[in-house]
Amino acid sequence: MSTLTSEAVRYLPFHLPLLEQEEIDGVVETLKSGWITTGPKVQEFEEAFARFLGVRHALAVSSCTAALHLALDAIGLQEGDEVLLPTLTFTATAEVVTYFKAKPVLVDSENSYFNLDPEQLERYCSGRTRAIIPVHFGGHPCEMDRITELARLRNLRVIEDAAHAFPAQYRGRYVGTISPLTAFSFYATKTLATGEGGMVTTEDNALADRISLMRLHGMSRDAWKRYSAQGSWRYEVLEAGYKYNLTDIQAALGLAQLAKAERMLKKRAWLARHYTEGLRSLDAFRLPRVCADVQHAWHLYVILLEPQALTIGRDEVIEELRSRGVGTAVHFIPLHLHPYYQKQWGYRRGQFPVAEDYFERCVSIPLYPGMTEADADYVIENLHDIAYRFRA
Repeated sequence: MSTLTSEAVRYLPFHLPLLEQEEIDGVVETLKSGWITTGPKVQEFEEAFARFLGVRHALAVSSCTAALHLALDAIGLQEGDEVLLPTLTFTATAEVVTYFKAKPVLVDSENSYFNLDPEQLERYCSGRTRAIIPVHFGGHPCEMDRITELARLRNLRVIEDAAHAFPAQYRGRYVGTISPLTAFSFYATKTLATGEGGMVTTEDNALADRISLMRLHGMSRDAWKRYSAQGSWRYEVLEAGYKYNLTDIQAALGLAQLAKAERMLKKRAWLARHYTEGLRSLDAFRLPRVCADVQHAWHLYVILLEPQALTIGRDEVIEELRSRGVGTAVHFIPLHLHPYYQKQWGYRRGQFPVAEDYFERCVSIPLYPGMTEADADYVIENLHDIAYRFRA
C-alpha cells in the first residue's frame, strides 16, 4: 500500500488518492490495448458499478457536473423553472441549473449534519419548482424519506448530488438506489478517484436512454462501437448533445478503485473513529455527528471551532496547521456569499444563518485511506497543542 507518513515528509496533505499496483496495471493494460477513449472498459466499469450498488443503470460521464447536467436534461428542465438545493455546496450543484436558464433556489442547512434542511423546503416551493437536489454533505446521507415525501406531494423530481457519498447508505439502501437519478463524482479527491469522471445511476429505462444519448453528441446508442469489429461506421445524430463521455483509461482506474471500495471505506471509518477518540476531550472543537440509521462514506472529517474556547479564528487555525505541516481545506463557502449568486439572483449575507455560522467555523482535516495511525496522531497532537496554546 502506498502511504505517506509525517515522519517521512515535511507535509501531510489534505488528501492523496490510494493508487496501487492494480491501478497501474489496469492503465497499462488499457494503453496496450490501443483503446484509450470510451470503449469496453467504460462499459465494464458501468456494469461493475451498477452491480455494486444494486441499481439497473449506471452511466459513466466526464464529471459529476456533467452527471447533474444530464440528469436535469433528462427530467426536461426548462427556462424559468426552479430547483431547490442547499447553499452549502460546491458551485457545480447550482451552476448546472443555470445552463437551462432556470433558477437555483438556495436553502439553508440543518444544524446536525449540515445537509439540506428538509423542514425549510416547503417554504421555498413555488408553482415553478420542478426538482430538488439534495447534497449528501461530507458523505453523510440527507434525510431522504422527508425529501422524497415532499417531492411526491409536490410532484417534484429528486436528483441526488452524491459527489461525497460513495458508498454511503441510508436506512440500509445505498445512495444511488433511492431517487430517480443520482450523480456521483470520481474527482481526484473523492472516495473513488479516476482523476476526473462521474456516474449517473437510475432504475428508469427512459431516463437512462436519454442520458446515454446526450452524453456523446446526441448520437445513436452504442455509437462508440463504430471503430470496433462489432460496430458500423453509420450512426445517426438524434439530438444536439454534449461531449461528456468517460475514457477507458479513467475506467481502468475506476475498476481498480471499485474493487477495493469497501477496504478504503473501512480505513476512512477507522480514521474517523480515531480522530473522534483523540479529539473528544477538547472543548475547542465540535466533532462530526453521525445519524444511527446511515452508513457515512467519510469523504470529509470536518471540525467546527467553538469560538468561545479559542482566542483565534478559523483562518488562524488553518494557518497554524499549515505551519506545522498539516494540510486542510474548507468545505464550502456557501453559494449565497459568492459575487455571482448575489449579483445574478439577489442572494445576500444573513439569509442562511446555519450555513454561514458553519462556514465561519469549519476546517476539513486530512482523511484518506493511505494515511497511517501516526499521520492521524500527528494531526490530533497539533490540534491539542493549538487548543492549549490559544485557549480563551
